Amino acid sequence: MIAEPAWDVAVVGGGPAGLSAARAAASAGARTIVLERAEHPRYKTCGGGLIGTSLAYADQHIDVPARDRISALTFTRAGRHTFTRRATSSPFLTLVRRDDFDHAWYSAAVTAGAVVRQNAQVRAVDQGVVTLTDGEQITARVIIGADGSAGITSRYVGVTFAQQDLGLEVELAATPEDRATWQGRVQLDWGAFPGSYGWVFPKEDELTVGVIMAKGHGAETKQYLADFRERLGLTDRKVVRDSGHLTRCRRPDAPLRRGQVVVVGDAAGLLEPWTREGISYALRSGDWAGTAWQDLSRYERQVAAELEPEMTAGARMLSAFSRHPRIVHAAMATPLGWRAFESFCRGNLSMASVVQRPSIRALLTLFRA
Repeated sequence: MIAEPAWDVAVVGGGPAGLSAARAAASAGARTIVLERAEHPRYKTCGGGLIGTSLAYADQHIDVPARDRISALTFTRAGRHTFTRRATSSPFLTLVRRDDFDHAWYSAAVTAGAVVRQNAQVRAVDQGVVTLTDGEQITARVIIGADGSAGITSRYVGVTFAQQDLGLEVELAATPEDRATWQGRVQLDWGAFPGSYGWVFPKEDELTVGVIMAKGHGAETKQYLADFRERLGLTDRKVVRDSGHLTRCRRPDAPLRRGQVVVVGDAAGLLEPWTREGISYALRSGDWAGTAWQDLSRYERQVAAELEPEMTAGARMLSAFSRHPRIVHAAMATPLGWRAFESFCRGNLSMASVVQRPSIRALLTLFRA
């Protein structure tokens, strides 16, 4: 006689994707457990910028722990050619610290009825079984992998990646002058290396400063961050945290599941290739998988219909930006370019919709992206 699984859904990983999945599954009546290797609240390398798509979803389920709301954006290209654009109405970007944000989702999952086990390190997954490092086995009808692109579940499902990037980031102690200078404003710097960019995100008493570049150029990425901080006049600020991470964007033909094991968020390689924005993809994919735990093919169809077109469009934008950063920078200075970028940040305009605009489509054709 085959024993009844102890759980309907076991979620591996307690970030936004995993906790969104757990909340959705538990809300749908599934017996749900989350296995998190660390303990909330815990730090996670991330810019922490919530675009409108993320905010609209998060506002339904948590009190978003905003550290700043952004109404101005300063653009630079390799530290020069500076201009600032301001919101046409309300703020277009919300900044959070990931320890705050993830802990809010932890509370939402628990409130919905999920059990969250902290300090639970997963060693292996198989159909219906999650094995912890101490040998304990957790049985479940469905396993949702949300343990990152280098995690066990991603490897088990066989996710392959078309794009890999290295992000380096420092959290700096902000002086009173820094807080006055940066409150309500972020900066994006288009880097000299193709496809790279840097950012400054204010979060009350800290400034998040980071850069991202294609994997395989570690020395250049490190130098870009050092040069960026120097140009900003922030080299003497105390470093509160110094971290790095790889972002991996899936191939269009990569699988999302293997049997009753499905992957979401970073574990599935779901993120926007140009900006490398992943939180909105994590929240949505997690919710869809948790809701569809009894019919995982529905989750696959939803990703194909709603996220893959966004990723394809983002890849086209990255290709154009990598070839012609000067033109992209100049476009942001125009009313049309700024309105499109602001609308994307607000969640009112998808990346797929951006590339279908006649003017953008013409430029992409010209760029041969």
